[in-house]
Amino acid sequence: MLRQAAFVGRPFRRGKATSDSFASLSGKKAEPLPDRFRQLKLQLLTGNEEAVVAGWKRLLVALRCGNEEVMRRKSAIIPEVDFADLHNELRMKAVDIKKRGVAVVRGVIPEDEARSYKFEIEEYVRRNPQTRENPQVIELYWSSPQLRARTHPSLLEVQKALMNSLWTSNPDSPISLRTPLSYADRLRIRHPGDAQFALGPHQDGGSVERWEKNGYGRGGVYDAVFRGDWEKYDPFDASSRVHAVTDLYGGLGSCSMFRMWQGWLSMSHVGPSEGTLLVNPLLRESTAYALLRPFFRPIKSIRELMSEEEYLDAENWELTAGDKMTSDLQGATPGHGQEFPEGLHPHLQLGRTMVHAPRVKPGDYVLWHCDTIHSVDKKHNGVSDSSVLYIPICPTTEASATYVARQRDAFLQGTPAPDFPGGRGEADHVGRPTPEHVMNYGNPVGFQSMGLDALQIVDGDTRGGERAVKQANKVLGF
Repeated sequence: MLRQAAFVGRPFRRGKATSDSFASLSGKKAEPLPDRFRQLKLQLLTGNEEAVVAGWKRLLVALRCGNEEVMRRKSAIIPEVDFADLHNELRMKAVDIKKRGVAVVRGVIPEDEARSYKFEIEEYVRRNPQTRENPQVIELYWSSPQLRARTHPSLLEVQKALMNSLWTSNPDSPISLRTPLSYADRLRIRHPGDAQFALGPHQDGGSVERWEKNGYGRGGVYDAVFRGDWEKYDPFDASSRVHAVTDLYGGLGSCSMFRMWQGWLSMSHVGPSEGTLLVNPLLRESTAYALLRPFFRPIKSIRELMSEEEYLDAENWELTAGDKMTSDLQGATPGHGQEFPEGLHPHLQLGRTMVHAPRVKPGDYVLWHCDTIHSVDKKHNGVSDSSVLYIPICPTTEASATYVARQRDAFLQGTPAPDFPGGRGEADHVGRPTPEHVMNYGNPVGFQSMGLDALQIVDGDTRGGERAVKQANKVLGF
């Protein structure tokens, strides 16, 4: 029996649209960051100047080589895994997946079943015309297909495998990589010709927080990068992210849970240029570059030089130390996601290194690391809809369980999940599932992942993992 969980939560988001998550789409005029960010940058750099310059030069060499490979291989560079041989293929392709920060898992849910999800959702919307729709994104969280997909045993098997086989944690770190928690997100049905749902290159999980000591700095996530030792930065170290704060400003686009992997489950056949995902498949290099870019500036502009090659050459970029330091954090705005506007991160060559996800069919699961730079097609040039359910992968931590407790209350009431715009949501929707429906889906782990029953400690979990599960159950009221 559920008991009321004791916790203090932040208020529901009050944004109106997906575009509010990004400064460039919100209509707000860009303003210089406060001087405290200049001081923060000076603090991060002090004592590391020579190492950072040396690391920057090595990074530019690595990017030049990596970019050439990405431009040559395009979508073929993205690793693919067959669910039928999941664990074996993950072992064989682990190095490649970790390098690219993206993967496609084929056939997670049977094609006919996944395709039927879309038709059921359309019928649910037809029966409930009050459903709110932003451009191409339908504001639903609790439809039966969404709940069945999130709690599907095959999808949860993939989630556990991608947490436990690719991520690592200190044995004493309070995080369980074997126990997934459910994060209720929305869905997309993007129609041919659409050019509204056009998110440019960005990272989710905040923006300025990546440099702030009370943000990602609380876990030391990027310490190696700021020391100039970017090669030692491990994007798959879960321990460093347990206490990181990704949202210091209550932004609409922020996420209150630790999403190791973001992802979507396809409900349709969709390929490149058909309203799909694009990613930059150089995870470590692109992350390090985004973090170090604010410490460097070009000596001469590209207009003053003969070629792009001269402009990008390391000798044309100088460290902005001491009196030359500014408060600039290119593409970062408090309360919004990290963006990569054209021209501000030139060495990434995003106009040529953002590659499409491979062609997928219903039931395929597309995933990308929480630091991966990603975007969507500016225009859907296909002939049929591009439909997906957004389903990330979240390990168990006390903070994430705190959110799940609030999310569970939203599910019981039919209101939007706490990270999203408020209102009545599906409270009055006909045919909205209840906890009994979820229980009848027949997967206890899925039922537990929603906070509807006590989480179980899994054999082989770490000491910290077991502690995280116990903390989560306490927060959830079990």
